[in-house]
Amino acid sequence: MPATKNLCAQISLELHQKISEAREESGLTTAQYITNLLIEYYEMKENGGNTVMTNNKSRTLAFQIEEDLFQRIKTHLERETRRTGRKLTQREFVLGLIEDALDAAERRADSPEPEGQPSEGASVSPCEAQPEGGGIQPQDGPGEGSEGSCEDETGLPDSQDE
Repeated sequence: MPATKNLCAQISLELHQKISEAREESGLTTAQYITNLLIEYYEMKENGGNTVMTNNKSRTLAFQIEEDLFQRIKTHLERETRRTGRKLTQREFVLGLIEDALDAAERRADSPEPEGQPSEGASVSPCEAQPEGGGIQPQDGPGEGSEGSCEDETGLPDSQDE
């Protein structure tokens, strides 16, 4: 283990709150979280402001949701953390939902129903349900309130991944 040294700094209460929430979601200690932030910062600085993915097998998926839904998710995560005694992160929760939905869709694709006849009790997935006149919506640039996937992680710290 490398030698360590303490680092102390006064920061605003607002920034402290943001860091504390993100650290809790990550499940890391304060020392681990701050160390990761500083390492990420200096790596990004060395790469001209770009985040470099180490394994090139991960992508960032970023989107905005309504405040009510966000609060419901946060309440669920807290409830599950109390119930299980283990911190459930936003990332784990969302990835679990995505994987479950994809597994179910793949099972349906492997055993197709007669066309136009959904099986009894089958529901329409969000991917299949489109509002009238729906379809692909134009995307704003990153950070402009857009919803969609981010093909490039440039400018998005890993903490937003959770």
